[in-house]
Amino acid sequence: MSEVVLDASALLALLNDEPGAAKVAEVLGGARMSSVNLAEVVSHFVHAGMPQSDIDAMLRPLPVEIVAADEALAHIAGRLRAVTASAGLSLGDRFCLALARRDGLPAMTADKQWRTIADQAGAAIQVIR
Repeated sequence: MSEVVLDASALLALLNDEPGAAKVAEVLGGARMSSVNLAEVVSHFVHAGMPQSDIDAMLRPLPVEIVAADEALAHIAGRLRAVTASAGLSLGDRFCLALARRDGLPAMTADKQWRTIADQAGAAIQVIR
């Protein structure tokens, strides 16, 4: 069972061995992620020039549950725009928060700005650095 929702920034910190990677590694086996956030991770490595087969080989074995971005989740993410705009959060960020809110799980991110909107977003936030 998943115990935390990963933002793309958290998974990227782990995959790039950045500060906070150890915190992500500790929860990886109990993590879930929105398919929107997975797309952000994939696009990061595509932009960096990594071949698709290497990206797939890197991501496939990760024990992260990928949750489809369905209509209900899209509505939650869309409504979060009102409370996240002041912190500059992206659509992907809002999908992570929406999943965390819907499922009653904390959201794990590398973005410190999320702390400023945690209460209004109705989700617990764990910042990895």
